[in-house]
Amino acid sequence: MHGMNLVRDLAIVLTIAGGVAVLFHRLRQPVVLGYIAAGVLIGPYTPPFDLITDHETIGALAGLGVIFLMFSLGLEFRLRRLRTVGPTALVAATLEIGLMIGVGYEIGDWLGWSQIDSLFLGAMMSISSTTIIVKALGELGLAREQFAQLIFGILIVEDILAIAMLALLSSIAMTGTLSVAEIATMLAHLAIFLTVVLVIGLLAVPPLLAFVARARSHEMLLVCVVGVCFGVSLLAVELGYSVALGAFLIGAIMAESDSRHQIEHLVAPLRDLFSAVFFVTIGLMIDPAMLREWWMPIAGISIAVIIGKIVTCTVGTLISGNPARKSLRVGMGLAQIGEFSFIIASLGTTLRVTSDFLYPIAVAVSAVTTFATPYLIRAADPLADRLSALAPRRVHAALGSYTGWTSTPGGVRGARGRAVRSLAFQIALIFALTVAVFGAATAVEAEVKVAFPRLPWWIDTGPELAQLVAIATTLPLLVIALAKLRRLCALLARAGVRRQSNRRTQVNAEAAVARLLFGAASFAMALSVVGLSAPALPDPESLGLWVVLLAAAGFLLWRPSLSAYQSAHRRLRRTLAREDTAS
Repeated sequence: MHGMNLVRDLAIVLTIAGGVAVLFHRLRQPVVLGYIAAGVLIGPYTPPFDLITDHETIGALAGLGVIFLMFSLGLEFRLRRLRTVGPTALVAATLEIGLMIGVGYEIGDWLGWSQIDSLFLGAMMSISSTTIIVKALGELGLAREQFAQLIFGILIVEDILAIAMLALLSSIAMTGTLSVAEIATMLAHLAIFLTVVLVIGLLAVPPLLAFVARARSHEMLLVCVVGVCFGVSLLAVELGYSVALGAFLIGAIMAESDSRHQIEHLVAPLRDLFSAVFFVTIGLMIDPAMLREWWMPIAGISIAVIIGKIVTCTVGTLISGNPARKSLRVGMGLAQIGEFSFIIASLGTTLRVTSDFLYPIAVAVSAVTTFATPYLIRAADPLADRLSALAPRRVHAALGSYTGWTSTPGGVRGARGRAVRSLAFQIALIFALTVAVFGAATAVEAEVKVAFPRLPWWIDTGPELAQLVAIATTLPLLVIALAKLRRLCALLARAGVRRQSNRRTQVNAEAAVARLLFGAASFAMALSVVGLSAPALPDPESLGLWVVLLAAAGFLLWRPSLSAYQSAHRRLRRTLAREDTAS
């Protein structure tokens, strides 16, 4: 009977949502608002009774809506665009989150709330809703606009910073103190996760999709795509990250394949169906009686969210060198809170450190700001025209000069800077892969010990086999990293040493500085590798034997590893440089 209850609940949700959505469409209102209104109509707080019998299962289906929405966002957001939107996204998101936390804390303090309630309120107000923005921009037909790409980049940075914020709030709530080392470690792990998933995904997923697409079967391609999407989303959750982050990453990876537009066409119906369920569940959580009781704080916080986010995101985007009109459109598109605010509020409830009213207020503010989002996006251009007409000529001239200055290319220095950044990126990439290999070896080692508690003597008494394989695998990569590190130090020395009148003196000074930099960097890399391989270090009696074995393994794997690295590097460059002929 449980299956029939689910069918009954889905029939109610989809029928009411479809009817209200048609009504909102006829009234020329955003359909997403109709879904939320439908959730209020059939919710547990609306008389005469609750029409939904299994809220938990409906919530699980709503989670699929988040996955498909984020996956579709990844398909829209090409990785090559990160070069242009990355700096803007980082500046705008950091400024927005920092200032909005302060605004929220001050509002909570003014309302007489406790310090922990005020802190959680500020955190809730700082993160915009990715799912709501994606849906609103899609309905308005603006998802491919340049300002929308900036919004997507800011949302990505926000989601990454939100993960750090959750760890920060957990530490403060449980201990009353802030562990900087713990936050730094968590951010390093996150960076490694992003790097490894993107690199392995770009190498493996496009060829896999090309192989499946050759069968010319929409069914096979859809099953393969959804399976990979769910797999990467599950991996993200297992490693302590959000399912939305995993879905977005695999979507961005698949966007670099030749089957991108076919995948978009196949996934669109699933996205629309489950995203409708997601927005209905937001309405299910809204209690009209609670809205009447807390209407003043809800109204005040909603106004603060809208104004605060418009100002902070607009200023952050403007500081990064974007035109004023585009900056304002970005700010007005980000003026709401959503799913991450629910997660932050539920964290306080789970840890029993926040008051009971905080979560309902978060839901209500999210609903209010969600209703306002489409209207704010539509009003951005008229408001920009109005402000442009009122602004003095000096302001226009200053903004134009600033935008032109920030977009000026760097010439020769820029070319050298690009070479330095490219080498530094490749070294960091190799080191991230090395850390990931050792992490995977540790996980395999732990699973083997659980599955096989009694191991053979040659594994149980010596260094762990998985870790030894990790050392042998990464040795050639580290040799490649050292070669690139030598080139990087030479470039830095050439740029940093002051020009000498004597050519030989100049060359000797550059060589000395390069050797000094290379020695220090090599020592730091060696210490890091020793720290990573510490669990696999043998006892002194067998150290010599294992050194010989590892040296032999490194020698044998050197040429295959170098060839594989160069081939993978060429494939990555070709994948990211491929033109999107269908768009």
